[in-house]
Amino acid sequence: MSVLEGASILITGGTGSFGKAFIRHALAHLNPRRLVIFSRDELKQYEVRQQFGDDPRLRWFIGDIRDERRLARALHGVDYVVHAAALKQVDTAEYNPFEFVKTNILGSQNVIEASIDAGVKRVVALSTDKASSPINLYGATKLTADKLFITGNHYAAAYDTRFAVVRYGNVMGSRGSVIPFFSRLGAEGKPLPITDLRCTRFFITLPQAVEMVVDTFELMQGGELLVPRIPSMKVTDLAHAVVPGAELVDVGLRPGEKLHEEMISPEEGRRAVTVSDGKYFIIQPDLASWGYQMPAGAVPVPEGFAYRSDSNDRWYSQAEIAEIIEAGI
Repeated sequence: MSVLEGASILITGGTGSFGKAFIRHALAHLNPRRLVIFSRDELKQYEVRQQFGDDPRLRWFIGDIRDERRLARALHGVDYVVHAAALKQVDTAEYNPFEFVKTNILGSQNVIEASIDAGVKRVVALSTDKASSPINLYGATKLTADKLFITGNHYAAAYDTRFAVVRYGNVMGSRGSVIPFFSRLGAEGKPLPITDLRCTRFFITLPQAVEMVVDTFELMQGGELLVPRIPSMKVTDLAHAVVPGAELVDVGLRPGEKLHEEMISPEEGRRAVTVSDGKYFIIQPDLASWGYQMPAGAVPVPEGFAYRSDSNDRWYSQAEIAEIIEAGI
């Protein structure tokens, strides 16, 4: 039985792709006492409410994580928090850096402080592979947010609140995913633009992302950064799985884009272990005044370990990618 069962849960950014998948899973499998959807877009809240009807367990809060007082009100009586709210477009961040700092960094600080003040038990924040050795503004803001959440355990050491982070790659089927973009171009008979034909990426499905967050609530002591052990894929294989035989055009990397992604840097690898029979990596905290201990059954990774999409030991084939897309995941 999950610690989330029968609990009061709040999810920030709850009307996004992950939020909708989490709501669906929670209502079907976790039977929360109350599930609070906190997001700033009135239209998206209306649209998501239509999908879930009048389930009495759901509560809908219009609010922005930049507004700490609104967060404090929404967090009243909440046991667990999933922090999914963020600005996420890499190229948009390069032109709007102040806005990304306000939401991804200052907004995260608000979530941390409001959660401690409200007596929340556990908070899991969603991160991205772009936070590892970041070269773009978006990744830098998410790395800062990751460190804020890990360090938040120091501030909460005398309280019950604990914080952890999950870091994963691109999500198949999420809003803004390249898959529907490729599908639309393929239906129009147009070539598919690839930023670089050598690109590799980490991809995870929405159900996998939700499962990982739920697992983190079970595993966490506070201070962990969890990374899933998942296959990589070549972007060219993804394109041909979406539109078989399509013409591919190399258009060059966008501002702030990497050729290959990384989820654990060599420096982070010094603190990494595997848990759950190798299902996840955990990057352990440097300092842990709140009493963190290495998880039971954890296995340290090899010396010099790094986790990159181009040097991964697991790969999706084109056929496997097509099968996942066909399943509608």
